Amino acid sequence: MGVRRHKTYADLRSARWYGAKDLRAFGHRSRTKQMGFSRQDWEGKPVIAIVNTWSEMNPCHAHLRTRAEEVKRGVWQAGGFPVEMPAMSLGEPFMKPTTMLYRNLLAMETEELLRANPIDGAVLLGGCDKTVPGLLMGAISMNIPAIFVPAGPMLRGNWNGVTLGSGSDVWKYWADLRAGAITEDDWQGIEDGIARSFGTCMTMGTASSMAILTETLGLSLSGAASVPAADSNHPRLASASGRRIVEMVWEDLKPRDILSADSFDNAIVALNAIGGSTNAVVHLVAMAGRAGIALLLSRFDALSRRTPFIVNLRPSGQYLMEDFHYAGGSRALLAQLKDHLRLDARTVMGGTLGEAVAGARVVNEDVIRSTAKPLRSEGGMAILKGSLAPDGAVIKLTAAEPRLLKHHGPAVVFEDYNDMAARIDDENLAVTPDSVLVLKNAGPKGGPGMPEWGQLPLPKKLLRQGVRDMVRISDGRMSGTSYGACVLHVAPESAVGGPLALVSDGDLIELDADARRLDLLVSPEELERRRRAWKPRPAPYARGFGEMFLAHVTQADKGCDFDFLEGAAPTPEPEIH
Repeated sequence: MGVRRHKTYADLRSARWYGAKDLRAFGHRSRTKQMGFSRQDWEGKPVIAIVNTWSEMNPCHAHLRTRAEEVKRGVWQAGGFPVEMPAMSLGEPFMKPTTMLYRNLLAMETEELLRANPIDGAVLLGGCDKTVPGLLMGAISMNIPAIFVPAGPMLRGNWNGVTLGSGSDVWKYWADLRAGAITEDDWQGIEDGIARSFGTCMTMGTASSMAILTETLGLSLSGAASVPAADSNHPRLASASGRRIVEMVWEDLKPRDILSADSFDNAIVALNAIGGSTNAVVHLVAMAGRAGIALLLSRFDALSRRTPFIVNLRPSGQYLMEDFHYAGGSRALLAQLKDHLRLDARTVMGGTLGEAVAGARVVNEDVIRSTAKPLRSEGGMAILKGSLAPDGAVIKLTAAEPRLLKHHGPAVVFEDYNDMAARIDDENLAVTPDSVLVLKNAGPKGGPGMPEWGQLPLPKKLLRQGVRDMVRISDGRMSGTSYGACVLHVAPESAVGGPLALVSDGDLIELDADARRLDLLVSPEELERRRRAWKPRPAPYARGFGEMFLAHVTQADKGCDFDFLEGAAPTPEPEIH
């Protein structure tokens, strides 16, 4: 079947740069020839940007220079003209205070890279946590044909025959080291063996969660989300995406033609079925906002209540992403969920989600369970509200010790991360296993950037007693690879005077995850007294991007996007002079 052509060459954006008979077009053509290309390379062809977030400060993306060449191969095969364009790389292991501070900057860069240049379609190369929403938010706002190629998960870790998973086993063995259960030599062996190849975390962390949600939204090829980075299927995926983007340009199939309220419902269902990262809540809200779709936290909770949790991966289960892929992968997962999905939602493949997953099957039912025999009858995510979180908070039910999901205890309060780091292991800290650890000033403005500080470490003296989980509350985020009874994204955050700012040591806090409640048991009169005495902290930035971030970032329940970037209002095309 041939490509469905809705466009002619004269309709392409790039034709405005290359096709005119004037001095400026002469300059565009001659400068393209300067790079060694001939007229036959671009004439009559769509120009495809390969937006590449490769960086030597992002080990998850170490292979993306090679993948860019493989995308180019597919673009050439399909009759397009590929051009590689580097974009800011958000390397989760290294960037401080947090990559979340720069997600919106990558989104802006992606949008403007595509707008300012003669680009007809884009292949987006990323995978490390914030690169996925950053690239997609920019592409959705620009709204030219675009397809996402995930970096893919790395190989399983290994230490003395023990299978290791990114992040999840780091926290586990770090607690053991602090408790004296393993040696420094053991810890060194874990360091040597936990990251064995290029690619993203191989647990169901934020990277793998976002890759699966991107495929579910219809923005990557079917089956793309789970292919391991080192598998030979991955370069073939890159080339197939290069071929498909050329077809999408002629078909004029754009992100906002694909995305709908049903698409985002599908993504929320998938998020709950996989026990995915809490970070995805913030990212999905922001991405929906770029498409002009209002996505409320209440929608996450409603769908969680009726979505079974069926993927047995760390940190909520046993296996890793390699096991998931070879058990049937993302296509098999979505096929298992067919009764919970809007299968008529569109995808980059040109058809529907139902068509994309037709015929997929699970080959290891311990990794991907059936919906009739789930790991849990409800989804992995819950949205909490109450006097401590009027605008909402998030908890990952599947990663917490069940006994803590209904809990009542006194607060042990840390005013910020440095306060916590200085006092958490103090033998005189007034803390018991029933205490509720509270961290303030970790939110969008308070962090700044909402760092992944929400999995507060447990006090060393409790670790030595065998305690491995406690209720922890903050306005920050936590890594998707983390686990524990961690209440996150409390909104409004403490830095803007939300109720979290008013919590004091000894205040009783009540968590009831089943009732979706998070309450501070302090009288309204006392809270009002504290509110009058509360003063905001000085802003940490007085110039540059940081100052702009603080002035315009929205709260967690609104997606932490910039207020001036939300919505789908068009931006004028640049004039060619």
